[in-house]
Formats: sequence, C-alpha cells, structure tokens
Amino acid sequence: MTRALITATELAEALNGAHTPRILDCRARLGDATAGERLWREGHLPGSLHLDLDRDLAAPAGEGGRHPLPTPEAFTATLQRLGIAPGQSVVVYDDMGGQLAAARAWWMLACWAGHPDVCVLDGGLRAWQDQGGELPLGREATPAPSGWTPRFQEAVRVDADQVFSGRALKVDARSHERFRGEVEPIDPVAGHIPGAVCHPSADNLTPEGRFKSPEALDAELPDAEAVIAYCGSGVTACHNILAYAVAGRPLPKLYAGSWSEWIRDPRRPIA
Repeated sequence: MTRALITATELAEALNGAHTPRILDCRARLGDATAGERLWREGHLPGSLHLDLDRDLAAPAGEGGRHPLPTPEAFTATLQRLGIAPGQSVVVYDDMGGQLAAARAWWMLACWAGHPDVCVLDGGLRAWQDQGGELPLGREATPAPSGWTPRFQEAVRVDADQVFSGRALKVDARSHERFRGEVEPIDPVAGHIPGAVCHPSADNLTPEGRFKSPEALDAELPDAEAVIAYCGSGVTACHNILAYAVAGRPLPKLYAGSWSEWIRDPRRPIA
C-alpha cells in the first residue's frame, strides 16, 4: 500500500501540478445526516466533492448496525459517479482529524475497493486553513463518470460470527467511558465485546489534530498476531486501521457492524 497521509502543503503543491487529485469532503456529524453536505456548501477545499457518510459510505441502518457497509454494487456506482478510477490519486478529508469520516472513506477506497493511491489529509480542514488555504463556497463542477469496477477485497473485513469464533484481538476505538459501559450516549446497550481492549481513535492524534509520528503510534497501538478493529458503528474503527498503516504495521480487519450490530443479537455476550 502507498502512503496513507498527505500534508496540507503537499496537497497545495499537487493542486498546482499537472495531475490534480480528486478531493473528497467527508465531514459528518453523528445524529445529523444533513450536516455533511451543509458544511461542504458553507466552504470546502478547492475542487472537492461531497462524500456523504450516510448516503455514500453506508447502507441504511438496521440489522447490520448504524452504518453497515453499502453493497459493492452501490459503492461502485458512487465511485463511478464521482469519476474515481485507479489512474487518478484521491485525497479525503474531514474536520475531526480523520475520525468523521475520512478514515472510513480511506478504508473503503484503499483497503476494500483496492484503489492504489488514496491519502487522508493529515489534520484535515484545520491544517488546510492553517497554511492559508482557501475555502470556496457552493457547488463544484460535476466530473465525468468513470467506468471503474473495483475488485473488492472481502478478506479485509469480518462479520459478527467471525468476531465471536476467532482468536484475533478485538480493539475498540470508542472512548474508555463507553468501553467500560459507564456512559452510552448512542446505542441502547452499554459495554464492550468480551476480550476486547480499548484504544480510542482520538489517541492517534496530537493536540493539533494531526496523526502522531509512526514511532509513537507503533509504541502505543495494541499488538497481536491478528487484530480486529471495531467501534460503535464501524466508522472510527477505520481511524485505528489507518493508524496501523501510518505506523507501518499489518492492518487490522474491520468489523463494520461493530457494537451497534453486536448488541442486536441477545445471544452474543457483553462485557
């Protein structure tokens, strides 16, 4: 896999080059499905297109959890609509250090769909503004559709049965308070998957909202022969997977249904 992060300075240089990347604005707010597009309309990186967490990066909520993966066919249609193909680099960003929902887009594009050149803007919108980047308003030109049909890599994810039966270390990206079941602001049941450890996605970032160094991440990320990443609904779990990539470590597999799917079956144990 190519590098997973790009700096704001590097992106500005790329936008002035001969081969400009396709930029996708992945900002989202849990509990407000309209927030992402509204934020994009109020100002976004030059040339960026809105990529919606609920519409483009997830199927409707239900038995598969709050943000189940879309079908390969649905995500292929999204990629084609946005003019994305392997010959053009892609940069994804948000305003939460990649947690909502740039890392999810990165995982779906790079790990699942197999696009060879996808980067997350390190520091996101804040980093772009800190180096003087402009934020145009309104819509961008609609790109010409692509004909790319990805070959999806299903081995990069697991389902609930594989989580239950496997020996991989489960790494929970939610806060320590939610992991311990002390608070649960979103899902109807508190707790965590038995045997899991907690590594909050926010711990991957510096106070400035940028990823810690590869050396720091390598020292802090849970270590095991096999790792499964999960969270509340399979979004911030991708941030932990991205952190493993930045650290140069083998990538965990994603349990996309995560806690919000796990608790739907009363036969599944809860800690």
